[in-house]
Amino acid sequence: MTHTAQLLRDLIALPSLNPAFAPDGDVRAGERRVAEFLAATAAQCGLEVELIEVLPGRPNLLARLTPTGKVRHRVLLAPHTDTIGSDLDSDFIPREKAGRLYGRGACDTKGSVAAMLSALGEVAAAKQRPAATEIVFAALIDEENAQAGSRALVASGLRADLAIVGEPTLCQVVTAHKGSLWLKLETHGKAAHGAKPELGVNAIREMACVVTLLETDYARALSRQHHPLLGHGTVNVGVITGGRQPNVVPDRCEIVIDRRTLPGETEAGVRREIGALLRRGGLEATMTGTKLAPCLPLETDPRLPLVQQLGACAGQASLLGVDYFCDAAVLAAGGIPSVVFGPGDIAQAHTTDEWIALKSLERAKGILVRFLSSLP
Repeated sequence: MTHTAQLLRDLIALPSLNPAFAPDGDVRAGERRVAEFLAATAAQCGLEVELIEVLPGRPNLLARLTPTGKVRHRVLLAPHTDTIGSDLDSDFIPREKAGRLYGRGACDTKGSVAAMLSALGEVAAAKQRPAATEIVFAALIDEENAQAGSRALVASGLRADLAIVGEPTLCQVVTAHKGSLWLKLETHGKAAHGAKPELGVNAIREMACVVTLLETDYARALSRQHHPLLGHGTVNVGVITGGRQPNVVPDRCEIVIDRRTLPGETEAGVRREIGALLRRGGLEATMTGTKLAPCLPLETDPRLPLVQQLGACAGQASLLGVDYFCDAAVLAAGGIPSVVFGPGDIAQAHTTDEWIALKSLERAKGILVRFLSSLP
């Protein structure tokens, strides 16, 4: 087994569930175990290590490979260490079968963590460190929920010429991704006895009309707005709640929608679109945002020299876009040009039986070694 694969096995065996998706007091929650393990591993590679507490018990890890001369450039390797939740203890027992490694986080994104740290360690061990570029491995917390790790990194004032954000992209360089906007819509009615519904106003019936408009007219309108890398924006009604019991006319109903946005779209603009749609349909609903901070789209100039250099190392003729949101947009909004890159397939992320192909893991590490070794 290669060093990178063994590192990934060790990471899978260290649970790091995002506390937002774990029961209170779950001993498997939090990223500290992984951060401390990575700190020890990075120190053995000769990297300068710093653990930075972002939330209680949840530190970012920064591991630096300093250049042989004065720092004139900086490149970030920025995967995240948290994973989605799991009810199965067996998810943290790494299993290899038919060239795949199974376990929670194998694909999203402990595979990227292993590939990036292994590549940086290999560059350091081979005495190939750049003359003027500092390389910072930044293992970030909380990507799956509120991106506290990447937001704290930006707030710290750290800047770089490029951030390579670890996500499963099949070892392809991604320069654009959609934003993620969650909105809560609420309809209001008048309660009444279920035997006399004519005396009330049914908030669920009103919401049914809202849902129909969103999933038909609004979805069709979004399909007509096209981005060359990302296609069109989407809307999904993911949550609906309303009513208390069958024999009461409900006076309130609530939905939460997921609106995937394109570069140039804003929350204010989306709210105006939906508000106008409801008015045209003769409907009323209050609308509020549910995310603590903006989850913006990403669009990085593919002509940037470092982006082209990474693309060449990956053997890519053209760069790509993806539908999902990640830390790249947070770092880019903070002034750090960012791309997304890593082993594995997003189709395996957030699945019950998560896995990564070991060939993809090794290929990602090799691409990163070539890129990091070519830095000035």
